[in-house]
Amino acid sequence: MVSTISSWGSIATQLGGSRVQETSIITNPATDPHSYDPTPTDARAVAGADVFIQNGIGYDQWAAKMLAANPVGGRTVLDVGELVAIAAGGNPHRWYSPTDVRAVVDQITADYVKTDPGDRGYFQQRRSAFLTTGLATYNDLIAQIRAKYAGVKVGASESIFSPLAQALGLDLVTPPSFLTAISQGTDVSATDKATIDAQISSKQIKVYVFNSQNSTPDVAAQVTAAKSGAIPVVAVTETLSPAKATFQQWQCAQLQQLANALHAATGR
Repeated sequence: MVSTISSWGSIATQLGGSRVQETSIITNPATDPHSYDPTPTDARAVAGADVFIQNGIGYDQWAAKMLAANPVGGRTVLDVGELVAIAAGGNPHRWYSPTDVRAVVDQITADYVKTDPGDRGYFQQRRSAFLTTGLATYNDLIAQIRAKYAGVKVGASESIFSPLAQALGLDLVTPPSFLTAISQGTDVSATDKATIDAQISSKQIKVYVFNSQNSTPDVAAQVTAAKSGAIPVVAVTETLSPAKATFQQWQCAQLQQLANALHAATGR
C-alpha cells in the first residue's frame, strides 16, 4: 500500500503489520506536500499498490494526477477528505483531529480486509491493539488537557492547529482568516495582524502554537513577540518529527509540550 504522506502512512503500517508493505511518498519534514512533484519511483510504487491513501482537500492535488497516469484495476483508494466529509477549501490537516484519525483507522482496516479477506481476523486484531494500546497515551493526554485547560485562550500561526484545539477544548482566538491565509500561502490582512499583535502584547492568550515548517515573516515576528512577552511557544509540524517516529510518538511529544506550556502559563 502507498500513502501520500507519512502521517497516514505510519498508521497504515501499524494496522497492516506483517501482511502489508507500506510506502509513504512524502517523509522528509522539509518537503511541502502542497507543491510536491512526484518522481518516476513514486509512480512505480503507486502502480503496484493495492491500497492508496491520499489526504485530499487540496493538500496533495498531485495524487489524483498520479493515479490517473497509473490506472490499476481493483486498486482501493482512500481519500481522507471524502471520508470525513471535508470539502475542497476546508482545513486539510485532518491528522490533527482525533475523531478523524479514528475514522481513518477504521477505513484503512476495512480496505485491508476488502483487499485480503482471508486475513480479516488479523487486521481486526491489529486495529483493536492500535486503538487500545498504540493510542493509549495519545488519548490520555488529550483527555487530561481537555479536563484541565478547556476554555483557555490560545493563539496559533495557522489552521494546522485548529482541529486539535477544538478536540482539546481550547479557545483558539486567532482570526480564522489569518489561520487560513498562512496555511494556504496567501496575503494576510493588516487588521488580522493588528488583532494578533494586540492579543500577544496584552497577554490575551496563554500559549502560542506555530507550525515550524511554515514560518513566514509575520509568524516569526509573532513568535518573537510571544517569547518576549513570556508567553510559552509550542512548535508543531506537518509531518512526522523525527521522520522515523510513529504517528503516536510524534503526536504525544507535541501534546506533552503543549501540556507543559499550559501548566507554565496557568499554574494549573
